[in-house]
Amino acid sequence: MGAHFAEPTPPPLGSVIQVTAAEETLPHVALSRHAHNRLGLQRTDDAWLDGRWADPATRVLVVAGARLRPVDGDVDWQPPAEVPSGRRVLLGEEDGTTYFACLVEPDDAPGDPQEWLPLRGLLPALAARPDRAPLLFHAIGLAEWHHATRFCPRCAGPLETRAAGHELRCTRCDRRQFPRSDPAVIMAVVHGEEILLGRQPRWPPDRWSTLAGFCEPGETLEDAVRREVAEEVGVAVGQVTYFGNQPWPLPASLMLGFVAHAESRTIDVDGAEIEAARWFTREQFRDAVAAGDMQVPRGVSISSSLLADWYGEPLPGGPSPGEQ
Repeated sequence: MGAHFAEPTPPPLGSVIQVTAAEETLPHVALSRHAHNRLGLQRTDDAWLDGRWADPATRVLVVAGARLRPVDGDVDWQPPAEVPSGRRVLLGEEDGTTYFACLVEPDDAPGDPQEWLPLRGLLPALAARPDRAPLLFHAIGLAEWHHATRFCPRCAGPLETRAAGHELRCTRCDRRQFPRSDPAVIMAVVHGEEILLGRQPRWPPDRWSTLAGFCEPGETLEDAVRREVAEEVGVAVGQVTYFGNQPWPLPASLMLGFVAHAESRTIDVDGAEIEAARWFTREQFRDAVAAGDMQVPRGVSISSSLLADWYGEPLPGGPSPGEQ
């Protein structure tokens, strides 16, 4: 952007790891709080893995490509003896139960292919059971990685699964591959008491949301916020404050939420990623959402958390799809 902004004084180290007020009160951000024990030290212990797989109390999630088959609107965790043959991936342990994922090719998925849904189709179930989200996100993130990573990027050699699904090693050049998460910033752009929302061309005409974009190589998160806002809507941003984060394996993102304080109000949309943007007061936002004239992210989306934090209370209106 050509301008340099002074960063706010960082908080003491202890406050960085504390749960924020937003995380305590907003279940959307709280999806990340129910962490399971990932049992990293057991990933190379074949005897232990075989023993856990043989335990009928163990639960397994079958993932076809990156799709799941729900049962009665919920995620279908099965005992190992009931799952099809596939790639065994250790997820971890929670409340004394060991959890795995079984990765199968879409063509090998049992039952009707129409029964298998992408992760977005299960977001309502996650909103009802946020404690299951980390296990599910872990499984889908690994499934997406395995589905997309078929050959060694150095020599195009075949890959072999290691570490209970958390490593791929080339059988030709011995290069090791590990799962990746792409950092993406998502921000509530505010000016005084107003918030700036935008809409993408592919969305329904009444849908609006916070702005977001990916962090580029060599770029700080704060500068990614400023660059994305400038590129998409032409608004200059000064102070950027951290809000919270959320894994979002669609396919491999880590959403990092911020509040971006605008230094200008003039909007100049790029016309590509964003086709329209406008400022909303709380009253304008409330009236449009409550009347059904505007749909905004809800449910498990960190975008919904950012909106609710700015609004100061639960969002008005009925439910709408949970998207970023």
